[in-house]
Amino acid sequence: MENVTRIDTVRKYNDLMNTETLHPLVSVVKFNEVPIVVNLKAQFGLYSVFLKDIKCGDLTYGCKPYDYEDGTLVFVAPGQVYRSDSGGKEIIPTGYSLTFHPDLLKGTTLDKSIKNYNFFNYEVNEALHLSKKERQTLVESFQKIAEEIEHKIDKHTKTLIVSNIELFLNYCMRYYERQFVTRSNINQDVLIKFEQLLSDYFNSDKGQTLGLPSVTWCAEQIHLSPNYFGDLIKKETGSTALDYIQRKIIEEAKTRILDSSKTINDVANELGFKYQQHFTRLFKQRTGFTPSEYRKLN
Repeated sequence: MENVTRIDTVRKYNDLMNTETLHPLVSVVKFNEVPIVVNLKAQFGLYSVFLKDIKCGDLTYGCKPYDYEDGTLVFVAPGQVYRSDSGGKEIIPTGYSLTFHPDLLKGTTLDKSIKNYNFFNYEVNEALHLSKKERQTLVESFQKIAEEIEHKIDKHTKTLIVSNIELFLNYCMRYYERQFVTRSNINQDVLIKFEQLLSDYFNSDKGQTLGLPSVTWCAEQIHLSPNYFGDLIKKETGSTALDYIQRKIIEEAKTRILDSSKTINDVANELGFKYQQHFTRLFKQRTGFTPSEYRKLN
């Protein structure tokens, strides 16, 4: 069984990278200045961002090759397992890592907003692919954070470091939104798969066996993380994935309600509702009528 290294402190990460710890809660590492790490499998207790400079021929995005050659950005949240495997080859890495302990954020506005940066819960194959200009902007951010870490710690240190990290993450948010736009063809494929998935779900007995389709279940079937899937659907349709699913449920419900051979409870069970009152509540929220009222009107 493969060993998993636990990295719960910045010092432990720096020791693994064979680099000096200048601040106990945050670190910026420039990869070409550290010894070669061939393989690494670690569970992080830290927030980490890795900028990997890898040509597009070496990796793929799903079934598609990377379309940006100037950098790939991967995000790791506390509790996640990160794996780097060069296949046994000694490859001199280039790029940067930013690693910070959750305690660094205590008492700051970023502590409350960090959960809004959904990309920390994306899968590695949902990485951010940077253009040359975007990469340069983020490299400058890495360097600015590193300068603050190297500065003698004073009463301004924490504020300046956290402010620069927040600015860095906001740039990443902007670039991910750009990526959703530039990958519109791939996103449309996901939408088509999502629609077909829901159609197949309600044309089978899955509702009775599995219950209502969840966002997590749909994301798993399309091989995406729930957060990335949800963000993609929101960018493409303007609706949340849950809202999209519920609209599909109501569409199906309207058709089935008009079948007078079925009771309202039958329809609720077929769609995956555990209790008829939950179905009635959702239907009325969406249409303004109860299922019985809708049946009488039509």
